Amino acid sequence: MDRILIFDFDGVLADSLRPMLDYAGQVCQELGYPCTPTQKDLEILDRMEFSEFGRQLGIPEEKIEAFVSRNFELFSLREDPLRITPGMDAVIRQLSQLSILVVITGNSRKVVRNFFDAYELSDEFQIILSAEDDGNRVEKILKVKSLNVGSNREFYMIGDAVSDIRAAREAGIKSIAVSWGHQSLAKLTTENPDFLVERPQDLLTLF
Repeated sequence: MDRILIFDFDGVLADSLRPMLDYAGQVCQELGYPCTPTQKDLEILDRMEFSEFGRQLGIPEEKIEAFVSRNFELFSLREDPLRITPGMDAVIRQLSQLSILVVITGNSRKVVRNFFDAYELSDEFQIILSAEDDGNRVEKILKVKSLNVGSNREFYMIGDAVSDIRAAREAGIKSIAVSWGHQSLAKLTTENPDFLVERPQDLLTLF
C-alpha cells in the first residue's frame, strides 16, 4: 500500500447536510438567535468548522462555545446513523484494498464510529482523528505523516471544502476536491485543488 488517503467525514463520506442545517437552526433558536440556516451559509465559509458556522449565522462570540457543544451533542444523541453518500461504501471497500484509509473530521468520534458500524466500514479505516483530538486540520495531517516517516507513500486529502484544500497544501500533500459535499465545485476550484472528482466512483478511476 503505497498511498494514504485522508478523508473528511461530513459531506464526503456522510451526507450530513440536512441534519447539520436542522441542528444549527435548533441551536440558534435555543440560544435566542432564531434563523433558518441554508447551504449558502456553509458555502461562504473559509473554514468548515462549527464555530465559523455559528458566526456566519449571527451567534455572538460569547455564545459560540455553547453553539458548538450543543451541535456536537445533537449529532451524538441521534439514534439513526447519518446517511452515507450513495455508492461510497463500495468505493471505500475497494480503496481499502489498495491504500491506507484515514478520517480527519471536525465531528465527534462517536458519530464517526456509529456511522462506520452501521455501514460495516469499521475495519476499512486505520486512523480516526476527530474533534476530541488535539490540533487543527493541518496539525492532524502532519500527525498522520509523522506516523509514516521513512516511507515513500503518497498522501492525499479528500475533502469538500476550501479549507481542506488549503490544509492539504500547507501540510505538503495533494488535495482531491469532491463535488457532492457542502461547498460547490465553483467554490472549490478557486483554491486550485490537485484533483476534482464528481462521483465517489471517480476515486477508483483516479487510483
